[in-house]
Amino acid sequence: MTRVLLFLTSADQMGDTGRPTGYFLAEAAHPWKVFADAGWEIAFASPKGGHSRIDGADETDPAQAEFLAEYGADGPEAVKADAIDPSAFDVVLMVGGHGTMWDFRGDAELQAIGRSVWEQGGIVAAVCHGPAGLVDLRLSDGSLLVAGRHVAAFTDNEETTVGLADVVPFALATTLNSQGAIHVPAPNWSDHVVVDGRLITGQNPASAASLARAVVAKVGKSATTG
Repeated sequence: MTRVLLFLTSADQMGDTGRPTGYFLAEAAHPWKVFADAGWEIAFASPKGGHSRIDGADETDPAQAEFLAEYGADGPEAVKADAIDPSAFDVVLMVGGHGTMWDFRGDAELQAIGRSVWEQGGIVAAVCHGPAGLVDLRLSDGSLLVAGRHVAAFTDNEETTVGLADVVPFALATTLNSQGAIHVPAPNWSDHVVVDGRLITGQNPASAASLARAVVAKVGKSATTG
């Protein structure tokens, strides 16, 4: 059985601003639904473990409502990242939400998980602000995972549009480009997924389900081709 790890932020406010944040529910619920329907085993982790703050929930959305029915109003209880055995997973998905901008970049345990999954031939995926976890992520040979690879992520223009360009600690798309990634933007709020081998990324919440379907397709193709 394919095992996927959904990695959530533990941040519950935007730096020292006092503004609440967390993970964007659609970006966890939509992939969860796709993976569950595929019969995959799903686990959750976060830097601190426990319940992460949910941001941007829409309970009129069937997938989000089903997710909350499954895990309760507080969402799933995540395993603390340092207790995760990366070798147990075929896929890691870095779930977005603005909280990731404060605790994904430079997180040693998340980097170790991403590196291990990648180097054992698995898939590394990220959606919206989740690619913050790809920033500074180095492989065992010292190279940056994103260098020379095409990626999608929440765009600098989208950040400006939501009024948070001066709040987040760095511009995600610009920073990915500075590390050698080839950021491929689409118009704001587009359902946009970029597949570059085993690195699969999505631009925003609207891309979460499509990203998960791309991950499932990639795993299926790998299984049939060996």
